[in-house]
Amino acid sequence: MTESLSRGAEIAVIGAAGKTGAAVVAALEGLADVRRVVHTARRPGDFAVDLDTGAGLDEALSGCRGVYFIAPNVHPDEPALLRNAMGAAASVGVEHLVYHSVAWPYTPLMPHHVDKARCEDALRTFGGLRWTVLQPCAYAENFAAVLAGTATTVELPYSPDAAFSFVALADVAEVAARILAEGADIHHGATYELGGPEALSVRDLCDRSGGPVSVKQVSVDEWMSRHGRNLTDDGRARLAAMFEFYDRYGFLAGGALLELLLGRPPTPAM
Repeated sequence: MTESLSRGAEIAVIGAAGKTGAAVVAALEGLADVRRVVHTARRPGDFAVDLDTGAGLDEALSGCRGVYFIAPNVHPDEPALLRNAMGAAASVGVEHLVYHSVAWPYTPLMPHHVDKARCEDALRTFGGLRWTVLQPCAYAENFAAVLAGTATTVELPYSPDAAFSFVALADVAEVAARILAEGADIHHGATYELGGPEALSVRDLCDRSGGPVSVKQVSVDEWMSRHGRNLTDDGRARLAAMFEFYDRYGFLAGGALLELLLGRPPTPAM
């Protein structure tokens, strides 16, 4: 890793309103000027775009050296969104696009992971941009109340003993910011799998929390009735497939690249 980071060049973060995009924006502070690219502008300086049609992307990305792209969760056609962003980025002279994918993208039992594999393929074969792919594992912050020691009950639609390489969102954002700041001369063509420092189950997280936590597995239908009411039928189907995969196989990823890119040990989940 080089210690000389490019400063002052504008970076656009597409999806800046979500938790990952917001974390990347925060991590870029002091490294580059940042444009928040969002669906609905809610603060001064926001660039509102429609990823489904591409409307607003040319203006939002014009003058930017780099772009970070993270799609809405379980979107029914993520490759189409990325194609719109790639086309706009190339047309206005963006040098580098960093795509937020996922660990294990080519997993046929998880359709939304396969969509990310299709996105990776589209990016690699596009030809008009230099690119980097990040493949993070599941965030430890998905269980924020457990990490904070305030949870008393956790209900899961998959086995609480399934193993995950939980990664800290702040670590992923820090890596993304460094890659965007250092640019394509260093990171073009790279695909980085980002797993946490150890394999842990949700039960392990609960056992390490500050107080007693009851862990219960519920059916996917029961979980959806409480947490999936605002999802489309397609979104529910994609999440259900993911939960069934987690239940059978867990979700692991290597942590060596994360430590190398951070230049320090990754943040433990607990």
